[in-house]
Amino acid sequence: MLAFVESLLHFAGNFWWLIFPLGGAIGGSVRAIAAANERRAERRLERYRIKQQAKIALAEAAGRTRENEGINRREMTKVLQRHDRTDARWLDYEIDIAKLLDFPLMTDLRDPLTIAFHKARSRADLLRPDTVDDILGDRAAQLEYRDAVHDYVAAFDVAEAEAIRRRRSDFSAEDQDRLDRAQHLLRLATDRGATQEERKSAYARAQKELDGLVVLPAVTRASIERRIAGEIEA
Repeated sequence: MLAFVESLLHFAGNFWWLIFPLGGAIGGSVRAIAAANERRAERRLERYRIKQQAKIALAEAAGRTRENEGINRREMTKVLQRHDRTDARWLDYEIDIAKLLDFPLMTDLRDPLTIAFHKARSRADLLRPDTVDDILGDRAAQLEYRDAVHDYVAAFDVAEAEAIRRRRSDFSAEDQDRLDRAQHLLRLATDRGATQEERKSAYARAQKELDGLVVLPAVTRASIERRIAGEIEA
């Protein structure tokens, strides 16, 4: 060991001029290694930052998806309810023959407004989902159904307003009398106080009065006939 130290001192004494260039080389190597380590640390930090940003972005996207789904669900629920309310308004005419005969334009398929209403109603019914969940994953279908219901409601409002405005004004005085008689006969046909023969006769006469004046919807005819037949059979 002593000999090694002596040799080292001897070398340093004889070659002292090499200390400066070797020291610079060694120092440069040390700095290069430190810089490389720093770059590796920065790259690791950058990768970590990118991963965290990706996680945050995914979480935010999932949150927006849930929020949008909630908004769409509420919107479609309201659209379905609006569809139901308009159906109920139309059902008032289908089941109330007196009201239907007071406003015959609602079933007059010669009138453009009535045609537009029934077309819009058929389209809304065709696009209607059974439940909100059935349409929730398809935004295009949601928008198509929403617009169809909007058209249905608007067409119904216009047709009903015109029917109320015109009432029976398109009919002659004689035809209006026939409508009045048909209303009276249909009330008699469903009167439990009348005899079976009176009810049968009243229904048949009412159909004759309406012939050529008003074409009742199939649902309305079936409802009246079931109701009268049931009361007659009872």
